[in-house]
Amino acid sequence: MSDDDLRIDRVETVLVDIPLRRPHRFARVSMDAQPVLYVFVRTRGGSTGVGEGVVPAGPWWGGESVETMQLVVERYIAPVVLGRRVDDVHGILREVTDVVANNLFAKAAVEVAVHDAWARALGVPVHTLLGGLARTSVPVTWALGTEPAPVVVEEALGKLDANLHHTFKLKMGAQDPADDVARIRSVAEKLAGVAGVRVDLNARWDRLTALTHLPRLAEAGVEMVEQPVPGAEIEALAEISAALPIPVMADETLRTPGDAVRIARLRAADIFAVKTTKCGGLRASMEIAAIGAAAGIPSHGATSIESPVGTAASLHFACAAPGVTWGSELFGPLLMAEEMVTEPLRYAGGHLHLPEGPGLGVELDPDKIRAFRRD
Repeated sequence: MSDDDLRIDRVETVLVDIPLRRPHRFARVSMDAQPVLYVFVRTRGGSTGVGEGVVPAGPWWGGESVETMQLVVERYIAPVVLGRRVDDVHGILREVTDVVANNLFAKAAVEVAVHDAWARALGVPVHTLLGGLARTSVPVTWALGTEPAPVVVEEALGKLDANLHHTFKLKMGAQDPADDVARIRSVAEKLAGVAGVRVDLNARWDRLTALTHLPRLAEAGVEMVEQPVPGAEIEALAEISAALPIPVMADETLRTPGDAVRIARLRAADIFAVKTTKCGGLRASMEIAAIGAAAGIPSHGATSIESPVGTAASLHFACAAPGVTWGSELFGPLLMAEEMVTEPLRYAGGHLHLPEGPGLGVELDPDKIRAFRRD
């Protein structure tokens, strides 16, 4: 393999809208299709890697959308990447950051595509480039929306009966806090002794509301609370973590390795929610998990509701990082009504199992890309 074989000669983007099996509701928004940006990076030697830019239901979560990602990638990142070697990941990221601040979701799509192309050129899986395997599968928590308790319980029991998932995370924040707590307590009582119940506030409550109402969830058997307060309020998150007898997970507060250091220093959370998308890609995610492990804080493989491409990338990270010991939420492909890859990822026994093959180990189905591609 010559030096030129590893040089990037093309960067392309494609926008698709993938229909969901059911609407997925957050505190602020809902969606019945997931918009996804695919970024393709090709080397002169003929290896093509793919990465995914995706946010849950638009820019409400992280400020980016697939439309902004596409613009940033095509106009600003692609010119920096063209001509660079795919094995010069750190150099590429340094120069991209000189041109584009923040925009971590867009950067993640390109960074994953570069890793996929590099691994395919070498004929190895992406996890090899990350240091090898710590595990070959991860448990998968199923996320439930803000629907009424009977609807949520029925869906959860169906997943349990099929042996697909053993833990469930419920979205909160769309209702009056007292009503929301009553809804969650009802679900927790119905699932007590048969499944784990977790909640995600998506940063919707303030400090006092959280300190007032979250203890009642702990009393009801809820086993974890994710991001009750806005991301910038790290001191409030630390106070809530100290007050609750159950773990608190940091999500909106945690995007960069620097954030991980601050959370660890303040003991502001008990678990790191690590999304390869919000963190800017695989390398930063590995750094965050390592910081957590050094501080005694386990990491969780979190999701932006990715298609199989982004899910596979997150799975390679979760299987390569020793600190990812608090499972995952990599359920995205199961929520989608269409299978976007030629060979589906394998979910079995409550776990997602690592695919075999070079790169990410998945191949996009060109017919599905054509069917759901935006004009």
